[in-house]
Amino acid sequence: MAETVYIRMRNRIEKRLNEDVLLRDLAQVIAADALMEQLEAMVIYRISEGDRNIIVIDSTRIIKAIRSINQDLEIQIIGPAQTIIEVILKKKEASIPLFLLVWLLLFIGSALTIMNFHEDVSMQAVHQKLYKIITGKEVEKPLIFQIPYSLGLGLGMIIFFNHVFKKRFNEEPSPLEVEVFSYQQALDQYVIMHENKESMKKLDDH
Repeated sequence: MAETVYIRMRNRIEKRLNEDVLLRDLAQVIAADALMEQLEAMVIYRISEGDRNIIVIDSTRIIKAIRSINQDLEIQIIGPAQTIIEVILKKKEASIPLFLLVWLLLFIGSALTIMNFHEDVSMQAVHQKLYKIITGKEVEKPLIFQIPYSLGLGLGMIIFFNHVFKKRFNEEPSPLEVEVFSYQQALDQYVIMHENKESMKKLDDH
């Protein structure tokens, strides 16, 4: 009876330039202990200067590599059929002037957005009316409402994004993290589909 090897491809991994991509990097392997050590150490791909920053490894490449050492193995692919490799290039040193410029632009843009929103909904007039209803007096700047409202606005943003710098309040992902995750999934799916189309085109050309 043929020995069965179970392969579960990873969704996405990171590798550096000129590194070898081993089977253990691309997938989780389930097999007999002696065979599993040999399989996990197999070099499936080597990242070179000519590669792009995104590489897609299909499960068929892994099947061919395993069959090249043992034709009698039965290979079962579980889960995704491709792994995306993101090639990490040499990191550039952070530019402090550029960081400060981006921070300043974001700060000013956010402040103007909030101010324009409050002007559109006449927030100051609402506070003035609330103050008059409660106290019976008219004031131009009802600070007793405006100050707590401003503090609450900042606190609400912190709670909404579930972060204070690198500290999280709980393990629940923030709406921004969920959106980034959804965007990453859609981007990965596009990369895989685009790679499949390119592969089919090459086959048709041949």
